[in-house]
Amino acid sequence: MLVDSHCHLNFPEFKEDRDQVIKRAEEQGVKAFLTINTRLDEAEEIQAIADQYPNVYCTVGAHPHDASDHVYKDVYDDLIRLAQHPKVVGIGETGLDYYYNNSPSLEQIESFKTHIRASIELRLPLIIHTRDADADTLACLREFPKAKGVFHCFSGGIDLAKAALDLGFYVSFSGIITFKKADELREVAKFAPMDRVLVETDSPFLAPIPHRGERNEPAYTRITAMKLSEIKGVSLEEIATQTTHNFYRLFDRCKVG
Repeated sequence: MLVDSHCHLNFPEFKEDRDQVIKRAEEQGVKAFLTINTRLDEAEEIQAIADQYPNVYCTVGAHPHDASDHVYKDVYDDLIRLAQHPKVVGIGETGLDYYYNNSPSLEQIESFKTHIRASIELRLPLIIHTRDADADTLACLREFPKAKGVFHCFSGGIDLAKAALDLGFYVSFSGIITFKKADELREVAKFAPMDRVLVETDSPFLAPIPHRGERNEPAYTRITAMKLSEIKGVSLEEIATQTTHNFYRLFDRCKVG
């Protein structure tokens, strides 16, 4: 059994064939899915999708790209309210992205800290997106030692991985580990302890080789898991068992499938 710990099933790329997408994933051994909220005004749509499928869970949160649209006094209350839905198991995705800087950094930081506070209050894990913002991401988290969660679609270096692990966070690997120029990331994947890693697609983005350039989908979780098994020198079955166990340990509001 595998779990796609980060996908976006509400995105328009899946509008026409979501049922078939989930069926194909199940045929590849992917038995549970976490579909991620990136805008609070889409939270109820995502919750409705999770309600349609017994093995789909969801989150509530605002992506750092859209922080400017979510920096207002009621965000904390909105996160608390929306997280009461029974299929909500995490807060995010949230974090900092200084590569695109679609929102000013100070607004991103304010939004991120609001999400961290809500996650602690709710006792739900954070789903963290960070790009070109290692120092500020870690500084924010160090202000809140009770925070827990995962650095999703990990693409940083070994220093960021060590810092994240030291803070008690998990790291999640996507199809990027199959890319030809991802040698440094494969070294991180080799280093990361087995009991702290997850696998994901981030679909519809970042399809792994041999599907790079195509629409990604949760069935390809298996390809990433196979690559991770190669990197770590263990069987696919061991990767599947361990990453699934890790997922349910972190996202402990989920019912074990």
